[in-house]
Amino acid sequence: MSAIRSLVLLVLSALLVAGCGGNDPDVPGSVATSGAPTAKGNFTAVVSFGDSLSDIGVYAPVTSLAGNGQPPYFGGKFTVNGAGGTVWVENIAASLGVLITPAELGFAGTSVACPAAANSALASSCTGYSEGGSRVTNPNGIGKAEGALTVPMVTQMDRHLARFGGFKASDLVLVYGGNNDVITQFSVFATAAAQIQTQAIAGQLTSNQAQTALFAAQTAAQNEMKKAAQELARYVRTKIVANGGKYVAVMTLSNIVDTPFGNSLPASVRPTLTQLSQVFNLWLRDGLANQPVQIVDMYAIFKEGYANPARYGLVNITGVACDPVKIDTLTAGLVTDGSSLFCNGTVGAPYNGLSSTANAQTWLFADSIHPTPGGHKVISDAVTLQLKAFGWL
Repeated sequence: MSAIRSLVLLVLSALLVAGCGGNDPDVPGSVATSGAPTAKGNFTAVVSFGDSLSDIGVYAPVTSLAGNGQPPYFGGKFTVNGAGGTVWVENIAASLGVLITPAELGFAGTSVACPAAANSALASSCTGYSEGGSRVTNPNGIGKAEGALTVPMVTQMDRHLARFGGFKASDLVLVYGGNNDVITQFSVFATAAAQIQTQAIAGQLTSNQAQTALFAAQTAAQNEMKKAAQELARYVRTKIVANGGKYVAVMTLSNIVDTPFGNSLPASVRPTLTQLSQVFNLWLRDGLANQPVQIVDMYAIFKEGYANPARYGLVNITGVACDPVKIDTLTAGLVTDGSSLFCNGTVGAPYNGLSSTANAQTWLFADSIHPTPGGHKVISDAVTLQLKAFGWL
């Protein structure tokens, strides 16, 4: 078994060199973006495309207290819900004095577009397109089979164009996706690697055959991440920039290995998960070379937070604040993984799902992947500093 683990690491090392261009003078991702504004923006809207990290409540109906999809809702965001349960894009919008509301509200195939438009004065606020589980292009995102809408980022952008006709110079456009493509491709690789390892241990594969099979599985996962990154970069160019997007910030992926989910994995496969994010970031940068956008390096931002948690007011960066047992009970056994979508921190409420020892402001993670409101504040503060460095704020 140790030989197989060593083999995996050897393959990963070789592929990392290949994925970064090796000695090729035309190194992918080495050319910077160019031509983005340097003057302050007069922002009247925040437009967000992405996944659960930026989801501002699309799936709230599944947390209906009455069980009929109608408010009041006890959850809906992938964080600790309740008073102060905002995600980073909401924080940035609030700091700019603008309102952002979900572009869609629904679950299990039933949804309402721009629910805030019921009040005509809020019809232009439905610019929060990010949805939990969404991938860059594939509509079958994580949780789709269980009822999540998982509208892909390409469709999110198309819906904005259909509703608003384009982007205004006063729009702050935030693009943060690809996480679910990483998780999906890692799952595919992990399943293949486990089968290869089982066959190798049973003597059904020689060491060389196992190496070849692992290399093929790893290469396939990397190629899918490269494809997703190139697609996202193309969508930014052709759907956002080409349609008037002026102040456009595109986020790289953080290292999912540093989450409780990543830390729960065997050490032998963690490098694979790390590299999938790195491959995505590499080709995302490459696809945005010389484009008039700015890139926010979330990989580095999260690493800094992990290295110096006290600087950001964090006291726990490894545990999860939401209690899986409480959420399991609250949902009558339908949700057993402690998903923060169903986590509420209201003290004394019967739907409170926060661990008795946790603090939603000083713990980083709400569940195995998603930040608490305190974690989201770290993100929004860091992104705000970047926007100021760009000259936009």
